[in-house]
Amino acid sequence: MDAQLVAFTGVAAGMVAMPGADFAVVVRNALASRRAGVTCALGVAGGLLVHTALAVAGVAAVLTAVPALFRALQIMGGAYVLYLGCRALRSAARPLESFGAPDTDAEPKAAGAGSLRQGFLTNALNPKAPITFLSVLPQFVPAGSPAMPRTLLLASIIVALALVWFPAVAILVDRLGNWLRRPRTARAVEGGTGAALGVLGLVLLSEAALA
Repeated sequence: MDAQLVAFTGVAAGMVAMPGADFAVVVRNALASRRAGVTCALGVAGGLLVHTALAVAGVAAVLTAVPALFRALQIMGGAYVLYLGCRALRSAARPLESFGAPDTDAEPKAAGAGSLRQGFLTNALNPKAPITFLSVLPQFVPAGSPAMPRTLLLASIIVALALVWFPAVAILVDRLGNWLRRPRTARAVEGGTGAALGVLGLVLLSEAALA
């Protein structure tokens, strides 16, 4: 058994499962429907695929070397996450009785391309992800072994974990749907995810402004 590979899998699982914008946007879409949640989860995995490909190619190093490019991506990502947060908060502010019915602002688009796009952009517009992968992946490449095949294997593990974790989150939220979709609970969850996304977006924007 490759001890380094086992250790990396544990580290990668922690990175993928760590609550953040990806988690919040998957939960919000899963509240609309299982299909929307799972589709959003696939979008998140697609974003991770982009980041791991960039890390393998070494493009992430460019973001570190060119602060202006990193800042521009950070602003774009922060603005998009903030937009999703504001949208969720606006949805949470609607009349309580409307929580028993589908959110017409989110459906039917959220069940298809809209939810896929939200998941993908939320992850893909995070410029810290490829830099994180670029700093972590080399630590698990044995000395003297070819870097490219090993790095591709490590990147594949990250994407595979995302393909398991985020759809599982979406399915769990859907299974708890009857309780989570109760008007008061749904409003609390919608408001909580909106606040979390809003804070994350503001943090990204403030970091870009202070950089």
